[in-house]
Amino acid sequence: MPAVIEMKGIGKSFPGIRANDNINLAVEQGEIHVLLGENGAGKSTLMNILYGLYQPDEGQILVKGKPVKINNPNIAISLGIGMVHQHFMLVPTFTVAENIILGSEPKNGVTLDLNKAIKDVEAISQKYELKVDAASIVQDISVGMQQRVEILKTLYRGAEILILDEPTAVLTPQEIEELGVILKSLVSQGKSIILITHKLKEVMAMSDRVTIIRRGKVIDTLNTADTNIDELAEKMVGRKVNLFVDKDEAKLAAPVLEIKGLRVMDSRGLEAVKGVDLEVKGGEILGLAGVDGNGQHELVEAITGLRKLKAGEVLLNGKEITGFVPKDVIANGVGHIPEDRHKRGLVLKYTLAENAILGSHHAKQFRSRLGLNYSKIREYCRRLIKEYDVRTPSERVYAKSLSGGNQQKLIVAREIDRDPSLCIAAQPTRGLDVGAIEFVHKKLIELRDSGKAVLLASLELDEIMALSDRIAVMYDGKIVGVLDAKDATEKKLGIMMAGGDVASAEMGGV
Repeated sequence: MPAVIEMKGIGKSFPGIRANDNINLAVEQGEIHVLLGENGAGKSTLMNILYGLYQPDEGQILVKGKPVKINNPNIAISLGIGMVHQHFMLVPTFTVAENIILGSEPKNGVTLDLNKAIKDVEAISQKYELKVDAASIVQDISVGMQQRVEILKTLYRGAEILILDEPTAVLTPQEIEELGVILKSLVSQGKSIILITHKLKEVMAMSDRVTIIRRGKVIDTLNTADTNIDELAEKMVGRKVNLFVDKDEAKLAAPVLEIKGLRVMDSRGLEAVKGVDLEVKGGEILGLAGVDGNGQHELVEAITGLRKLKAGEVLLNGKEITGFVPKDVIANGVGHIPEDRHKRGLVLKYTLAENAILGSHHAKQFRSRLGLNYSKIREYCRRLIKEYDVRTPSERVYAKSLSGGNQQKLIVAREIDRDPSLCIAAQPTRGLDVGAIEFVHKKLIELRDSGKAVLLASLELDEIMALSDRIAVMYDGKIVGVLDAKDATEKKLGIMMAGGDVASAEMGGV
């Protein structure tokens, strides 16, 4: 019996980069097959080719043994291929049923037959054991439930092969567990699933086979049962990686950051941070955990001067910095690794050397009598490139020409090299491979061990648990609890991240 999907000799280039280089991939009927690789390895490009969003420069695709040309997603759907993107494609103000049938609406004459639509959705959700409330408005349901809606959308259109791009990125631990059960249930009903991820734990828990892609090439395809996390990490990065974060007991000092009664509005004018009190001591990493969209983003922007406060105080080393602009926040000793590197971290049309001094360009070491001292700036940037393994031809290239992971390394280098008394790290390892993650973690621990304070906001629960000394959980704009990292478990944190209280989490949930 032929594989349900075969991709042979697939090649795809973009200006200055070979994204896919002679890739061969075979997906068998009824398996969960993971595409594993660092960001920029070429995984999403390959799946976008399979789904018809990109056209390959060379190579061939076979579906159930027959050669096909997939020029657009409609052709992919007609061939039984569905894709759930990392960022959901749902209309927030529509119901679950309306979103699922959108573009394939059942008609009664010329009008939409909404009753039939609801019945169809209920029938398909029962068939695949994906329980949803067809009448709920999408913006009112959880992220995990929205993902179910996306999966049902593909199944409603007749998908036999499902591609899921980074499906666990915004889920709580419990939702990740539920997703694993859902995928196994789909496979038991004859579906075939391709997962794109760089999370090794989930590869081991969810997949039957795994194909590792590094720098656009297939390194290996393995049966998951025959491998382990260490081997996968080594194949993914190309060297041995220490996946365990090694750190000494925290030596706590006085509070560096104190937040009192902070209230902050989001971009829609709604209150996103609702009276938060928090402190971060010198010599500790305080992890800020929570599902995306619960106020962490607005809290970080308020502390760093990027967003106005509605109420409250921010103190740094006992000095009030409430309402300071970013330049003055930096001058007072705050380093900020922003979650959106393009919007807040870099000027893409500047060189790496120019980006390396953003926020410090007025410092004496970078000035001459006539303005900026470019030879000193380039020398400084070359040191950062070397120390932080930023892969680039030189410090003179534009930031936009680097991969996302290398852009992130430059930002991390710039912010940590300032030796701030408080480092706010928001998603500091987003887009980095396991080797680079290991390096960034080491640097954050070095900052903490030198007596500095680190506020780590991350959606990666493993990262929060591995690095933090204490963990504050944010839900619906409030801190619902602060745990000592030694007492934290995935289950406890997951309950709190979904709005459960600490007592419930301590008891293991109700």
